Amino acid sequence: MTDFATETETHRHELRVHCYRLLGSFDEAEDLVQETLLRAWRGRGTYDGRASLRAWLYRIATNACLDHLDAHPRELPVLDLPSTPGSDLAPRPDVAVPWLQPVPDDVLGEVVARETVELAFLAAIQHLSPRRRAAVVLRDVLGWSARETAAALGTTPASINTTVLRGRAELKEHLPARRTEWSASGSDEERAVVARYMAALVEHDEAAFAELLREDVRCSHAPGAGGHVGAEPAWYAGRTDVLEGWAPALRGPDAVAFRVLATRANGLPALATYVRRDGEFRAFALNVLRIDQGTVAEVTTFAPTMLRLFEFPQVLPPE
Repeated sequence: MTDFATETETHRHELRVHCYRLLGSFDEAEDLVQETLLRAWRGRGTYDGRASLRAWLYRIATNACLDHLDAHPRELPVLDLPSTPGSDLAPRPDVAVPWLQPVPDDVLGEVVARETVELAFLAAIQHLSPRRRAAVVLRDVLGWSARETAAALGTTPASINTTVLRGRAELKEHLPARRTEWSASGSDEERAVVARYMAALVEHDEAAFAELLREDVRCSHAPGAGGHVGAEPAWYAGRTDVLEGWAPALRGPDAVAFRVLATRANGLPALATYVRRDGEFRAFALNVLRIDQGTVAEVTTFAPTMLRLFEFPQVLPPE
């Protein structure tokens, strides 16, 4: 029995990534991995060895996530947003899915598939129904056959093929047309853009900030993130609107002092942002950047509570 527990435990890391893809929430993924291993332990007598232990655990994890999603149905926010004429990046009201959570790259490790843990992918896949989402992940991310996927989801290969085709089409509708090359550590160009972005923010250099933003840059704030106190995510796009929205923090009587620490989340550069309040630098937001051809194409802003996943404090020690 001890050997069984030890062997299943070796798969915890990749199961966590699998659950994270299906749920878009790191906290929920942690809970569902625990549920998966508990179900595996309770059902260990039914494991006959015909499938690999890894495949058996993935099957349990997938169904545990589906049960969770059935018990906790979600609705994407519906926002009345203007279109962006001439842009190949049409507005996506779901750009800040409320329950979406970024994770540090060292949590994801080397088991991630290219682009399948980027925030754009995770937000887009939330549009799919839970079973369609599971089918696409099993077939296209894990590379399972239609027969293996059908066995895991209790249906037929023909049904899986239809489900996956529809899922792929739906997913494509919600992914940005331009994609960033995935990199474990980021290119030299990317790191240079991030350094300039951090300097512009700390130095309140609006001109330098403007140069870094792509003309059709997209920004979003999850509830409670970066000064956004609304219950629904906030969304806006375009360099002019972004500069106008951020101007009060950069100049005038409401300007704030920033400290910024660099990290990475979901294969993308991220910034732990702090502002000075009552003489202390307190956590303000986690900003995840998508960089395209030397400019910032998207900024997704998460609540400061997310910094705990990156082992950043809520209050910085004095310099």
